[in-house]
Amino acid sequence: MHWHQKTIDQVLNELNSSPQGISTEDARRRLAESGPNELQEQKRRTPYMMFFFQFTDFMILVLIGAAIISGIIGDAVDAIAIVAIVVLNAVIGFIQEYRAEKALEALKKMAGQSATVIRDGNPEMIPAKDIVAGDLVLLEAGNVVPADLRLVTAARLMVEESALTGESSAVEKQTDILPDEKIPLGDRRNMAYKGTIVSFGRGGGVAVATGMATELGRIAAMLQEEVEARTPLQKRLAVFGRKLALAILLTCAAVFYLGFQRGEPPIIMLLTAISLAVAAIPEALPAVVTISLAFGARKMVRQNALIRKLPAVETLGSVSYICSDKTGTLTLDKMTVEKVYPEVSDATNPLRMPTGHLPLNSSTLFLVAAALNNDVHMSASSAVIGDSTEVALFTLAKERGFEKYELEERFPRIAELPFDSERKCMTTFHRLDGGVISFTKGAVEVLLGRSTAILSPAGTEEPGARDILEISERMAAEGLRVLCLAMKQWERLPDPVIPEAAETGLTILGLVGITDPPRREAGDAVALCKTAGITPVMITGDHPVTAKVIARRLNILEDEGERIVTGRQLEELSMAEFEREVEHIRVYARVAPEQKLKIVKALQDRGHFVAMTGDGVNDAPALKRADIGIAMGMTGTDVSRAAAAMILLDDNFATIVNAVKEGRRIYANILKFIVYSITSNMGTLVAISFAPFFGLPLPLLPIQILWMNLLCDSLPGLALTAEPAERDIMNRPPVKPAEGILAGGRWQFVIAFGVLIGALALLLQRFAMESGLPWQTMVFSFLVINRMAVALTVRSDRLSIFQMGVFSNRPLSGAILITVLLQFAVIYTPFMNPVFRTVPLKVHELAFILILAPVVLIVAEAVKLFKRNFWKKPAS
Repeated sequence: MHWHQKTIDQVLNELNSSPQGISTEDARRRLAESGPNELQEQKRRTPYMMFFFQFTDFMILVLIGAAIISGIIGDAVDAIAIVAIVVLNAVIGFIQEYRAEKALEALKKMAGQSATVIRDGNPEMIPAKDIVAGDLVLLEAGNVVPADLRLVTAARLMVEESALTGESSAVEKQTDILPDEKIPLGDRRNMAYKGTIVSFGRGGGVAVATGMATELGRIAAMLQEEVEARTPLQKRLAVFGRKLALAILLTCAAVFYLGFQRGEPPIIMLLTAISLAVAAIPEALPAVVTISLAFGARKMVRQNALIRKLPAVETLGSVSYICSDKTGTLTLDKMTVEKVYPEVSDATNPLRMPTGHLPLNSSTLFLVAAALNNDVHMSASSAVIGDSTEVALFTLAKERGFEKYELEERFPRIAELPFDSERKCMTTFHRLDGGVISFTKGAVEVLLGRSTAILSPAGTEEPGARDILEISERMAAEGLRVLCLAMKQWERLPDPVIPEAAETGLTILGLVGITDPPRREAGDAVALCKTAGITPVMITGDHPVTAKVIARRLNILEDEGERIVTGRQLEELSMAEFEREVEHIRVYARVAPEQKLKIVKALQDRGHFVAMTGDGVNDAPALKRADIGIAMGMTGTDVSRAAAAMILLDDNFATIVNAVKEGRRIYANILKFIVYSITSNMGTLVAISFAPFFGLPLPLLPIQILWMNLLCDSLPGLALTAEPAERDIMNRPPVKPAEGILAGGRWQFVIAFGVLIGALALLLQRFAMESGLPWQTMVFSFLVINRMAVALTVRSDRLSIFQMGVFSNRPLSGAILITVLLQFAVIYTPFMNPVFRTVPLKVHELAFILILAPVVLIVAEAVKLFKRNFWKKPAS
């Protein structure tokens, strides 16, 4: 049996405690046995270990090797550039990881610092860490609950548990046993949990769990157990890096062997092979990835998405499931009146009538009751403060001109019967000319049983209980919370003011249906998700009926095969059973936040990339485990924000979808850089590798290879990351998890255009040699300028450069101009000619290169034209 199922006497006996608490000596012994009431941390990596760990990635090791080789062969500029890129990448990675370690620190701050306990029969203030199981803890408003308690006393005790359960309203506590074993955490009204806050009343409870044995401790353990998933790009780049390194080593070995066999000087061939190896590695890739992610993160902040962990920017582009909280993310988190019965139409505002006079028509009385029968008040900043349901009624009246404060001046409240969970209603008494009027609001079935009439537009009638219940049930079936408003007139205030007299013989004024409506932009965002091949899933602690209605309104639930599952049903499913069902479930209702972790794991096991939203402490393990955890900026806890990769500053679902679009743009641009770099390097490799087969000398010198690599991979490569999103980017499915860097036709492009570039270079070399032209400078310049044509080509695999706009990517246009000017400096600056072994080209020689270089662009445009008009891409 769980603690909530046991009587107070059973709990006290089991813990060897009593209503007078335990003795100080006993407490000292128990503390020595169980340890302090604190959250324990596993041994963490030191900052130094975190920093050096950044250098263990395979691609980084390859780059370090390239830097060492560049230094050995005397190319200090390239070596310094590579080292700078590697260190920058390590620093950024270290900062991200160091920040991520803050989740547990935020969790520790939630625990109270001190507490009042009964020991030896006397109240005593002690440090919260000294509490032991069996201690009797006293609670009052403002206290942080210091341990998990089974409550033994509760005087109007209200506890704010939103951080732990996700429920926004404070929970009224009681001491009776709860026999249901599987009752959710938020419904255990006889328990108070470590880290929650007492908002009203007072009470006391016996400590049943301390430290890591508490619910908060269990979450801390889960946080430390959960390993953050590597991002899709990290996984793909690791595989790509290994394959690329192997291919480059084999190719360079072949180049050295063939050149040596042909009789080239061994030292020249060794330097050429090494230079080729350095040039073929896209050493700017880590910098391009980091800078593009950083610029993307900066842009996302302007769109209300704060990125805490830089790789999350790219992960968004691969997301295939978005699991979103309902309240505040898909909905407004603002209870609103959606239906009123009977319709409020002919209301006469008493504020426009003589003081103290109240028109007795149904609509007027209904709106006056809505305005006056609540405890809502305005803050100094004009914010409406109060219970969410009462705020909805207050707003309904205010929008029709029935201002609460002005009405209270005319009809002042002289007594009240506050709401309690047993009566399920609330009554206020107001003075008016010639007597007193009381307004009561509460559950429909309760007020129906206490009413003798109903006031309709036609006048006072007998209450048709069956009709009213049917209307109430129809409203409830639409996901509305239904309340009844009633009134009673008095000659004078009853004495005493007791429910038995005040809440009988009522006249019903009408029913009101209240809900937290969907955000206006959420429906469009859900539709865009589906167009983009992303499955939106709603997760809520609300009733399944409410969840279903909102899901239908947003079109999250459309097909008959799409299911709703409750937390209890989810608990009964084994992981294997759940994984078979998970792709058919669109709504999870009455779900405990910790069950989100099960949902994340099941979807990941099915091969999906998952985004998960959350705002409570219990959400933190799921946020950490998800491919991208998204915390709420407005309502989230420090713990959830520390565990998340992204924070929604406006708590809006549409912001997630906008961020996905930006993530896709960034990922697409990183791929464009990789294709640009590898295709260009492939052309150089082909030219050098095959030159000996055609009886040609090596077309490039080592210094020329390294210059070309440093010049063309830097500015143009970085400029490609500024490419705007293509028009159809959200009409494509997410990138499949197993899809490699060069999948989707990219490897075919690399090979085809790499061979074309190499062939053109060899043809140019042959022609220039036979014509007595400076062939090496011409081939060198052709390969540099040709790379600019490749950069323009990779901007889109289907759209023509003219459809996109030749100058629509201004950074790229500027980068191409600067690159060409720097290459001209190498050719036409006298002191650079001996360094790079170049000679100035005559006008007709340069013109020949400028005509030949765009051939790649022309061929690519022809291929794109064919794709657009004759080849339909197969559906994914």
